[in-house]
Amino acid sequence: MSEYFDLYTADRRRLGRRIQRGAPVPHGEYHIVVQIMTVNSRGEILLTQRVPEKTSGGRWECSGGCAISGETSREAAVRELFEETGIRANTAEISLEWTLTTESMLRDFYMVHRDIPLERLVLQSAEVCAAKWVSFDRLREMAMSGQTTRTVARWLENRGSDLRRRIADIAESARLGRAQ
Repeated sequence: MSEYFDLYTADRRRLGRRIQRGAPVPHGEYHIVVQIMTVNSRGEILLTQRVPEKTSGGRWECSGGCAISGETSREAAVRELFEETGIRANTAEISLEWTLTTESMLRDFYMVHRDIPLERLVLQSAEVCAAKWVSFDRLREMAMSGQTTRTVARWLENRGSDLRRRIADIAESARLGRAQ
């Protein structure tokens, strides 16, 4: 079954056309790609390891992928999180942290709070081969040593201080019983 992505302008207006996965995106047009970082009450970040057969195989990342045709960015983030880890969330529970426009992608970065033991995760075997919780400092070390995907490294480069603060806020809110 082929997947299709809706095409957008740089200012996120839907063009009314779509493109099949793997086809080149026309110059000046974009499709939506999402990443969602899961943070627990201890301030740890859930990382999943890409299967060796995929691009960037063996590297660690946060759940993510492309929005399929007809899907909003938030819907894509919730779907990708569930498909890759078995973690359920709804679109109101996730927070958009920032966006980045690259050559052919409108990239949206989300966060969600969840406390879930690793043994309760349901990993998507075609995409993910392992999972672990790491501290922010460990994540930064992994990114600096090339163990994460470029997307994670870019998130840390561009928004590391904000990210550290948001993770601490989520953990503090959870400790106070106001999980976000």
